Amino acid sequence: MSDEFLAAAAAFGSRGALIGLDLGKETIGVASCDPDRRVATPVETIRRGRFAADAARLGSLASERGAAGFVLGLPLNMDGSEGPRAQSTRAFARNLKRALDLPLAFWDERLSTAAVEREFIALDISRAKRARKIDESAAAFILQGAIDRLRRETK
Repeated sequence: MSDEFLAAAAAFGSRGALIGLDLGKETIGVASCDPDRRVATPVETIRRGRFAADAARLGSLASERGAAGFVLGLPLNMDGSEGPRAQSTRAFARNLKRALDLPLAFWDERLSTAAVEREFIALDISRAKRARKIDESAAAFILQGAIDRLRRETK
């Protein structure tokens, strides 16, 4: 997975914001990072609808931030294999690439939502607020892992 990520991420270039995505069945968590790729921050949670509308919103967010590409969380099984959710994510990515023509890379997202949920609980954030923010925060967790890896590779 790591080699696949680095090969795909080469298309991002050395600078520019990236958009991180955590795809769920009903929502898309969105995060972004600064152009120097140091810090990922949650942006918003999109309620999924028709693909064209979802892609248009993602295109607007990418344009507003001058994004160089997308990092999509790939929901692998615990043994590293790909199940139906990973296949669905790859299909979404193919369609997104056609719609927006920006490079994209996949990042292993195993346990990202669980990690963010534990952090929210430790911070004593209410269940209602956690529910509103979990997807975009998981996207930030995914994107932060990816940009940390890119920074290690460029040192």
